[in-house]
Formats: sequence, C-alpha cells, structure tokens
Amino acid sequence: MLSLLQRFLLTISLLLGSFSTLAQTIAKDEYSVSPLLNGEQIPAITLQDMNGQNVDLVKLTAQKPTIFFFYRGGWCPFCNNQMGQLKAIEPKLIEMGFQLVGISPDTPAQLKASSAKNELKYLLLSDEKMLASQAFGLAFYTSKQVTESYTNRLQLENPLWTTPEGDKGLVLPVPAIYIADKKGLIHFQYINPNYKVRPAPKLILTAASLVGSPE
Repeated sequence: MLSLLQRFLLTISLLLGSFSTLAQTIAKDEYSVSPLLNGEQIPAITLQDMNGQNVDLVKLTAQKPTIFFFYRGGWCPFCNNQMGQLKAIEPKLIEMGFQLVGISPDTPAQLKASSAKNELKYLLLSDEKMLASQAFGLAFYTSKQVTESYTNRLQLENPLWTTPEGDKGLVLPVPAIYIADKKGLIHFQYINPNYKVRPAPKLILTAASLVGSPE
C-alpha cells in the first residue's frame, strides 16, 4: 500500500509530466516535429472558416472522408502554387467521394482574400492560435533569422510567440497532407520539413484511391 505522502508525490509527478508534454507541442524547428501518423485519429479541434463560423474537425470528417492540407499562409508562393494544384484535382477528389480542406495560420479575413484570389471552392480554415497545427504535431518555431526576414521583408503580421529560450519567433506548420475516413482514422500522411517541396497531385490522387471506397 502506498502511503499518503507517496500518493501525493506520485500525483505531482504525473501532473508535471502532463505539463511537460503540453509544453513540447511546438517543436524547436521544422526538423523536430512529431506529426500524427497513419492509424491515429483526427484530433477534436474547432477552427473558424473565412466567415468566422466555427467548424469542428471531427464532425466535419464524419460527414465525408477528408483530405486536409496544412499550409503556411496565403503569403507563401509555394502554398499558393499548391492550392492551385489542389483546385485542379478537386473535381476528381469529389467524384471519388472526398472533401478537400485547407488549414493555415491565416485569419478568416486573409482566408477570404486567398479564396477570392485563387477562385477556390474548397473549405479553408483559420488556425490562428495554432491549435490544429499543435494537435497534429506540425507546429514549430522559426529561427531568429527567418522570423526577422518574414516580419520585415514579407511584412507578416502573424503574432510572435516566446520560445523556451525566451526569444520571439513565428510559429508555423510544416506543410502536410492528411487523408482520413469518416471515422476520423488517418490512412495517409505526407509531411516534408522542406516547405519548397509539396506532394505531386498524382500522388494525392493515388493515395486517395488506395484508401478505398469512402463509404
């Protein structure tokens, strides 16, 4: 039998372990992320669409098998190129029974601007607080050099976060693709810390076809 003191110390240890885990949800850099893998579940996160309406990811996925793509923002040329590629294959994905959903740190207003600029029909969601990026294990701190470059040269207005070292840095998601069924089970994921490299549309179509019939 554990004494009262031992039970107290064990409880404190478990709590500290939980806090430590929570504190590590943002990786130190893009090469240190710990993304969700095949066989895991889509996390229960609520984000906002470009009209400021709440969207529950679990409920959204329950409606139809979903292809989520995480991107850095409408300011990123590589992201805009990917959004265009996904727009081109969206009709085929819909025919296969899937829905396409983009997630980024952009505000609802910025999402609306991106959607209009690129003439998009698929859903874009705002992850301003990086809740989804952290839950999917994709969030990371940018280096001091990158933070200064993006905030000055690109004039990004994303909020700055305090790193464990006490510095100020941007928090971005590593670009990623996730394919989940109606039960929220992940069947495919593609994560690349090199933001300049995105999966080819053919790869996404192939992966979706291998998931099988969404019903």
